Amino acid sequence: MEDRDIRRTGTEDITYSTAARRFHWWTVALLAVQIPVGLYMVYRGNTLNLWDGLTNTLYSSHKLLGITILLLILARLIYRLGHGAPPDEPTLEWWQKGAAHLNHWGLYLMLLVVPILGYVGISLYPALDIFGLFSLPGVVAPNQEAAARVFYWHWLGALAIALLVGVHVAAALFHYFIRKDGVLRRMWVRAGRLS
Repeated sequence: MEDRDIRRTGTEDITYSTAARRFHWWTVALLAVQIPVGLYMVYRGNTLNLWDGLTNTLYSSHKLLGITILLLILARLIYRLGHGAPPDEPTLEWWQKGAAHLNHWGLYLMLLVVPILGYVGISLYPALDIFGLFSLPGVVAPNQEAAARVFYWHWLGALAIALLVGVHVAAALFHYFIRKDGVLRRMWVRAGRLS
């Protein structure tokens, strides 16, 4: 499917649309905050057993960021399915194209599954309060034993996201510094201004 917003920055260089690049970098920014918040939240609450105002703020922030990421990924997927993506970088080998597609769709999947598991977990616990200002609606009946299992899968999913992001970043840097091709440039913030 051809994306009407795809921009050509040279005779062969095709970049992602401005909207697709914004979705990408907003996701990066939110994950760059969400992952450290989640780790520190768990460290304070579960490891140090500190249940104070800061820990509660971290938990509320983590929940709010998780919902934001879920909504952003849903919007991003709708955009991607409606507008498509530019053709693969022509210099890539078939296996590199396959690995890139597996990594991208694996990220989409995990960025949907992990926040959904988190929401189910806070519903089961129940811990639906956000900053003491409002409560999210529960999606299942409370059951703390089930919540522990769901949070375990939520944690594994978060590790999977970190692994997939690591592979994604390593591949982008490999293409930029070693292969010196246009892979990273296609999604770069100012890609539409390159020539």
